[in-house]
Amino acid sequence: MIRILTLFLLATLTTLQLRALEPIDSLALRVTEGTSAGKIEFREIPSDSDFFQISSDNGRVLIEGNNPVSMAVGLNWYLKYVANIHLSWDRLTAPLPDPLPLPRTTERHTASVDHRYYLNYCTYSYSMPFWNEDRWMKEIDWMALHGINMPLSITGIETVWRNLLRTYGYTDEEIGRFISGPAYMAWWQMNNLEGWGGPLPAEWYDNQAALQQSILRRMRSLGIHPVFPGFAGMVPSDSGDKLGLNVADPGLWCGFRRPAFLSPEDPRFDELADAYYRELAALYGTSPYYSMDPFHEGGNARGINLATAGTKIMQAMKRANPDAKWVIQSWNENPRQPLVDTLSAGHLIVLDLYSEMVPKWRRGNGYGKHDWVYCNLLNFGGNVGLHGRMDALINGFYDARNDTIHGGQHLVGVGATPEGIENNPVMYELTFELPWREERFSSADWLPGYLTARYGSAPTPEVTAAWEALRNTVYNAPTDYPGQGTVESLMCARPEWNPQSASTWGCSLLFYSPDSTAKAASLMQQAAPAYAGNPNFAHDLADITRQANADEANRLLSQMNATRENGNRDSLILLSNRFLNLILEQDSLLAPHPDMNVDTWLNAAANMANGDENARRLYRRNAAQLITVWGDETAANRGGLHDYSHREWSGLLRGLYYPRWKAFFDHQLHGPPQPDYYRMECEWVDAASR
Repeated sequence: MIRILTLFLLATLTTLQLRALEPIDSLALRVTEGTSAGKIEFREIPSDSDFFQISSDNGRVLIEGNNPVSMAVGLNWYLKYVANIHLSWDRLTAPLPDPLPLPRTTERHTASVDHRYYLNYCTYSYSMPFWNEDRWMKEIDWMALHGINMPLSITGIETVWRNLLRTYGYTDEEIGRFISGPAYMAWWQMNNLEGWGGPLPAEWYDNQAALQQSILRRMRSLGIHPVFPGFAGMVPSDSGDKLGLNVADPGLWCGFRRPAFLSPEDPRFDELADAYYRELAALYGTSPYYSMDPFHEGGNARGINLATAGTKIMQAMKRANPDAKWVIQSWNENPRQPLVDTLSAGHLIVLDLYSEMVPKWRRGNGYGKHDWVYCNLLNFGGNVGLHGRMDALINGFYDARNDTIHGGQHLVGVGATPEGIENNPVMYELTFELPWREERFSSADWLPGYLTARYGSAPTPEVTAAWEALRNTVYNAPTDYPGQGTVESLMCARPEWNPQSASTWGCSLLFYSPDSTAKAASLMQQAAPAYAGNPNFAHDLADITRQANADEANRLLSQMNATRENGNRDSLILLSNRFLNLILEQDSLLAPHPDMNVDTWLNAAANMANGDENARRLYRRNAAQLITVWGDETAANRGGLHDYSHREWSGLLRGLYYPRWKAFFDHQLHGPPQPDYYRMECEWVDAASR
């Protein structure tokens, strides 16, 4: 009994001590699994510029900086380049080595830009819809370590809208026809669709509000400022009739009906906007940044005075917080010039969303008088694949910094705007080091330091050669590549003899020899005994081998098509069997890795239900639909969304992609009826929803 009481008192004392720690000390303890206590000292030094400095003092590591985020970057720099520890999604915490490695010299870095932006609306759906509080806390620590100080923060915004619409007489049933299901919040909040995937259970709203409040407490404690969705004019499509509003119909998005757009000339525009900001502040407070993207991806703006709309949106935000800035995405034709041209300089920040591939900042005079952020988009749909543009990313940033023609003087930040995360960690390390490296550098010079941190020691010759092969191929994709994101694995494609991609807007064309990734995989396998028990190496070995298999599958399909045209049926059967076996081999390869297994995704969705069976089915259905058919038959087949979010994951390979391809080969080679792929996909979704 005395021992139990003693343990209780010690645990209580430890908890109180942790609460009394500064946020940066607490972060260090969390990411080093408690081993930083008494070994790393932080000192906050006032400065007009973000900086960190690493040195040693009396046998301890000393990290100085002007705020918690800067010191967190210093901590991460120490972990990577002194302690040889790389923290990423496959390994978000790690203990410090013993004995503690100390910096040999004093190293100081100053950020060249003030803003480090993170996330895309789509990330919240393709990667984050079913994250719990623990997963979110780890991600916020990761953000701080990478210097991110203005992430998009849209969790729980549906609760703001529920509360708002209730004040205007909407019933919960009517609200459920407006707000989307949990996996589709991105497109609902970007004004692309309404209601799809819902209605949400009542408990979802309160749970997500509580989660967002926890997220914001952690962010704000570290000096991270959330970017909240502001009022962009979106209202339910029935609000013209129900509320007597003057609304425009923005049309369809991939077959989905969009929410209506409230005319900025409607006398009640200000009333609705102010009511939205009041509800937002009541739940989550205010922010220095609000994100508004009216008419996203082709929204019809006919009949809307864009200059008036921009002015009204800006004025409403300023009434909510006079010091706030409007954050807007540069994507397709947006931001439309009439919307932003009349706005004063210094109050708008434009995210150049796809700088590494489509640097819109280079066009004409860039974004004119407005500030802008250089962003790395990298991923589409949460698709799996080794991909990046290292050299284009590096050189584009330094070109922008030195630019005097296209508005380089208005460059204020660096950002990562992926549609999906938890892949290609090398590209995120590279992106978020750009602001802290004063001089232009090369990917060839940078990569060995990354590998040393990633694997805990200087890479072996085999690992060096493997990654050089990757750096010169998949991680330096040409900027004129016709697809979006990674070379798509045709294992995941709806079958045909000569498919060009797995998703409508993707591409499966190999811009490198398929034996390049096979060579890298073989070299990594040769090096594996030297890295036994190394989790980062095990993850990368599986991922690189997966890419090699995917490239081989793409090559096999091309060979099959040529064989079919030559009329060699026996060879075609042999090749088709080899292709099918490769899908099963891929599934088995990935099965031991939770982040490469579809069950991890589906179970995370189910766990959000807290035992409610109806909610569990709804959440799993959302999760299963998103990565297969995406939407209804119209959206999937005529809107082009089927397999947009395909995932080369264990369970999905064996459970859907293999049966689809087998049915195709059986039909083509042995005569059974033409398969209905949409029906097969829906059957998989039904089974996964149980």
